Amino acid sequence: MREYDYLIVGSGLFGAAFAYRAKRAGKRCLVIDKRSHTGGNVYCENIEGINVHKYGAHIFHTSDEEVWNFVNSIVPFNRYTNSPVALAPDGRMYNLPFNMNTFYQMWGVKTPEEARAKIDEQRAGFIEELRRQGVTAPRNLEEQAVSLIGRDIYEKLIKGYTEKQWGRACTELPPFIIRRLPVRFVFDNNYFNDKFQGIPVGGYNRLTDGLLEGVEVKTDTDFFADRKYWESIAEKIVFTGKIDEFYDYRFGKLEYRTVRFETELLDISNYQGNAVVNHTSREVPYTRIIEHKHFEMFGAEVDENPKTVISREYSTEWRDGMEPFYPVNDQRNEALYERYRELAEREKNVIFGGRLAEYKYYDMAPIIGKVLKLSV
Repeated sequence: MREYDYLIVGSGLFGAAFAYRAKRAGKRCLVIDKRSHTGGNVYCENIEGINVHKYGAHIFHTSDEEVWNFVNSIVPFNRYTNSPVALAPDGRMYNLPFNMNTFYQMWGVKTPEEARAKIDEQRAGFIEELRRQGVTAPRNLEEQAVSLIGRDIYEKLIKGYTEKQWGRACTELPPFIIRRLPVRFVFDNNYFNDKFQGIPVGGYNRLTDGLLEGVEVKTDTDFFADRKYWESIAEKIVFTGKIDEFYDYRFGKLEYRTVRFETELLDISNYQGNAVVNHTSREVPYTRIIEHKHFEMFGAEVDENPKTVISREYSTEWRDGMEPFYPVNDQRNEALYERYRELAEREKNVIFGGRLAEYKYYDMAPIIGKVLKLSV
């Protein structure tokens, strides 16, 4: 009999939630993580009393009551509502997602009927232009976006941001990336349609620490540095790292986009008045600025702390040694991942889970939902 029932590689949400359920089922678990901290990309660093989302903004949102009740049983969540704004190339601020506030700011329209007419006018003109060229379906992201929302919003709020995010021109990106756009003909700046959303009171570390409470954890520990040993000590492995690395890149390396952060402590209480401000101009090198205190401090609370912390986000191509963030879901990478997935399907004693192991962009709630449905 081996020392552990499960070796869990990675202490992010998938690994931590699995460890929680396995421990409650009486299983012997060891969680290892190559980073110096637990929590994966939801880890927060406390700076001057502010929980800084070290790996980018994380807003928990779901309509799944079971998932919501589960995370709130670990730590209560606050009332944070994601309502980003965009600073456009014309120097004006626009509400996101695209809604009646955005349309009023863009065109001065005041009713849904006026907004629909303006968008339809721009869409129809562009689609007719494509037809004259013999184009029957959008060939790239630019054509797809303008066909959906018109040229004004595309040029001011989509084009520059998307090109910075992906590192290539919108005319070189596939249309499926933006097949659907959130467009609402109501004055509502809530980015998500979900029934529940918020941030753990006290930060995400309270959530992951609660999930890992009573579980043996080793940080600064790399599975691949002594793979044979780690595989020998447990009956099964839960693997949340890169699936191509697990198979020693035998078919080639999957590609990612990554994010670089410039974080700064400022001697003012309120820098931008909102947690998230997108910068949509191609000339501005960063994609957005996060002001972390707004995730957990509201109203007069904001000024009670005389300092604030901001992070500028820069989207770049991933290279070895960088943190992989977003899968590049083009045909080449999807075909490559499928080959690795077929290998994973044959494993009897390995469970693959999470965005790196499944080469899939996940929100946090579906990760928790998936773990709740697994047999442990």
